[in-house]
Amino acid sequence: MEWLLTPGPVRLHPKALEALARPQLHHRTEPARELFLRARSLLQAAFATQGEVLILTGSGTLAMEALVLNLFAPGERVLVPVYGKFSERFAEIAESAGLRVDRLELPYGQVPTPERVARPGYRGLLLVHSETSTGALVDLPALAQAFKGENPEGLVGADMVTSLLVSPVALEAWGVDGAVSGSQKGLMCPPGLGLVALAPRALEGLRPRGYYLDLARELRAQREGESAWTPAINLVGAVAAVLEEVLPRLEDHLALKAWQNALLYRVGEELGLRAVPVVQSPAVAAFYLPEGVPYRAVKEAFAQRGAVIAGGQGPLRGRIFRLSLMGSYDRYEALGVAALFREALGGMLPPS
Repeated sequence: MEWLLTPGPVRLHPKALEALARPQLHHRTEPARELFLRARSLLQAAFATQGEVLILTGSGTLAMEALVLNLFAPGERVLVPVYGKFSERFAEIAESAGLRVDRLELPYGQVPTPERVARPGYRGLLLVHSETSTGALVDLPALAQAFKGENPEGLVGADMVTSLLVSPVALEAWGVDGAVSGSQKGLMCPPGLGLVALAPRALEGLRPRGYYLDLARELRAQREGESAWTPAINLVGAVAAVLEEVLPRLEDHLALKAWQNALLYRVGEELGLRAVPVVQSPAVAAFYLPEGVPYRAVKEAFAQRGAVIAGGQGPLRGRIFRLSLMGSYDRYEALGVAALFREALGGMLPPS
């Protein structure tokens, strides 16, 4: 068995595998409509919103673009702190949508502070909650509050791709108006679904544009248990199955994910490795490569033991490596991964 230790795609949940083994379901039938409505209701609980969650066939990046296109009009000014590859992607998406983007550039691994985003004159603030490329976690409620203190009519959009079902999340309670995620991270399902959660305030101000990504059209269809276009309905069933299993014990599940990631950081500290993020997300552990040890050697050391890891992105490419237990791993399997980590790196590091 291969140990998939990447921050997406992740090791699948048994309930997802079980759901995916069922026969193909036609998406324009009553059983499919019932399944779609059940999945949307469960996702609404997972995002902690009284608004709507739309299920799109595509990746998390597609969901990010849908959020930007449907919340903001061309020419509107948005603030986008850039502190990793995916926050940079948010800025690029906003620019491609014709928005006036002010980037708040930070070194990869750091996070924006409330003081830095408390700037007037903006229609929106776009943030990545858990920056997968660095393993950093931002204080989303504090940032949203600081921004809206200066921009009461502004909208806050958040990438929750690697925080949904891994870290506590909420929309209205945190001042977040729209959020996105994907099926292949904390939901422990295969890639293929992009999720867009819209709080009531965002729904009121929806500015639909585009064709495939017209969220107003999707909303009309999905309220009836369908989708505007052909959905990946079997993946929808997998997501519903996982949420039905995890949501009733969500607090314990989040505590497990936090403990597992902290375990990886403890092993890294024992080995003398330096962590990348200033504030650590429970979704992924990121470490700077030791002096004189190339990423290919670290990757090969894990591969020889049946494990797949991830490297750095953007300016961190070739400088870091990343591990994640975001997938379906229990406490004892995590201890096994910790032992594998020690064994893989122990022989190639200089004495501390």
